[in-house]
Amino acid sequence: MQAAIDAYTGSGALVIRYSGTFDFSTIPDACAQWQKPAGAIVEIKNKSNITIEGTDGSSANFGLAIKQDSTNIIIRNMTIGLLPGSIDAIGIEGQSDKFPGHVWIDHNTLFSSLAECSGAGDLEFDGLIDSKAGAHDITYSYNHIHDHHKAGLIGSSDSDISDRFVTFHHNVYENVGSRLPLQRGGYTHLYNNLYSGVMASGANIRMGGYSLIEGNWFENAKNPVTSRDSAAIGYWELRDNNIKSPSDFATYGITWSASSSSPSRDATDWVSTATFPRSIPYAYTVQDVACVKQKLPAVAGAGKTLATLDCN
Repeated sequence: MQAAIDAYTGSGALVIRYSGTFDFSTIPDACAQWQKPAGAIVEIKNKSNITIEGTDGSSANFGLAIKQDSTNIIIRNMTIGLLPGSIDAIGIEGQSDKFPGHVWIDHNTLFSSLAECSGAGDLEFDGLIDSKAGAHDITYSYNHIHDHHKAGLIGSSDSDISDRFVTFHHNVYENVGSRLPLQRGGYTHLYNNLYSGVMASGANIRMGGYSLIEGNWFENAKNPVTSRDSAAIGYWELRDNNIKSPSDFATYGITWSASSSSPSRDATDWVSTATFPRSIPYAYTVQDVACVKQKLPAVAGAGKTLATLDCN
């Protein structure tokens, strides 16, 4: 795969269909896997118009990285899990004042383990879907992200903020710790996602960022919408989620724990803290949240024939 990408001149388009497999049962000790040196990463750097698509039944134990001035990149139907060492499953990162953008991450299954490893703190494994250093115009759709401590950040530090735009729709987050996403600055649109089993925090909007959070299903989730652990808070607009008011928290297993950081803000009153200040530049339909809960798991992730949610 790396050789094909390196040889591609950037004219026309390159489509790579990955049919390799990896037997995850050969990793009996997730902590020993995490403690290994960083594993293999396939890099797309300064390239455009590339698709990497897994065939049904494929699986991988290496990461994918989109860097520098890479544009129009699609990653679909990949199963990536239990990566050795501390590497992202799918990382998107600007370098040398060049910024990747217009990236679509669709119908992938990404996971590691919720094992508590000695000496790791809460840093077992790295991110599953991280974007940093000016990466922009990214869509994450129909992914199944599960059994992982820190799923995805936007911005590597409080100084890594820009007017980037990131959309998350129809993703299933299951048994995850936090960063759904961790957003520093910029603008995100989170709609029709299923958050089930969130152990630390969900959408953490920070450093003046804005998030439009609509039509999502939250259940068994701790601190599902919050702003904490940065030098400045962020803001959210809540629309048409299954949670309508604090009276719904007990019904859906929503719990809260105050942050020790300052400033911080939790959605314990479940009200919008700002009107989303940008118009959405694409057409979309927010589907009924009960349908998201009932039917989305059947079509999210790899090996689902790239199916989409039908609520009719």
